[in-house]
Amino acid sequence: MRNNILVLGGNGKTGRRIVDRLQSKGITVRVGSRNASPAFDWHQPEAWPAVLEGIEAVYISYQPDLAVPGAKEAIEQLVQVAKEQNVQKLVLLSGKGETEAEKCEQIVLHSGIDSTVVRASWFNQNFSESFFLEPIQQGVVALPKAEVKVPYVDANDIADVAVEVLLNEGHTGEIYELTGDTFFTFKEVVAEIAKATDRNLTFVPVTLEAYLAHLESLDLPSGYVWLIEYLFTEVLGNAKNQVIGDGIPKVLGRKPIAFTDYVATTAKTGIWNATVTA
Repeated sequence: MRNNILVLGGNGKTGRRIVDRLQSKGITVRVGSRNASPAFDWHQPEAWPAVLEGIEAVYISYQPDLAVPGAKEAIEQLVQVAKEQNVQKLVLLSGKGETEAEKCEQIVLHSGIDSTVVRASWFNQNFSESFFLEPIQQGVVALPKAEVKVPYVDANDIADVAVEVLLNEGHTGEIYELTGDTFFTFKEVVAEIAKATDRNLTFVPVTLEAYLAHLESLDLPSGYVWLIEYLFTEVLGNAKNQVIGDGIPKVLGRKPIAFTDYVATTAKTGIWNATVTA
């Protein structure tokens, strides 16, 4: 079993869960973030050798997404540093249905280092820990692509798979596709959350153009708006995302966490009942 594991994005949705699981097993973990010591920043590659020194395995979660310009070059450079530091294992978190992400996958898989790709669908936690949370709290969720069905995957399942792959042999060269086992539209998601929280939530289908115009009106960074447009146009409706993956049962020997179970568990935390000032 490997020790001395670096978790890039160690404070993120999957990363912090992986860190917790590894530490509970007595594994020495280095959190890769700008606030850690040594600090890891995707824009400061000159500092990467110090972060990877003495590391046996690396979990790679690229921020904000492997689809953005510059991601491919960053992954290439990270792989080179990993080779120089004699890293033994790489595990890359990738996005299902993302052509640009698949290019990054190939860089890792052909790195000469024992590597595995964890290719995930959209996360359940996007509705409780990310950009869909605030509209739910406000009571009105307006989104485009209302008819598209998604097999959302739970971040806890991703973390369990990543830990298994990081610590144990038998996963070299594999691409594990991680999804839930049921499809949901945005309207169905909002209905599930409304039922679990006993709230009157409203879903409003809008055009992509109207949604992007709303984001731009909030003075969000242009790169963020670009990424949202990419995810809704290139990823959400991609035929590759209309397929249930077998990665979770293959690696963990169990079914994925059901979306309805995620909703029931999350509703108990009260996060969806919090009021937000518009």
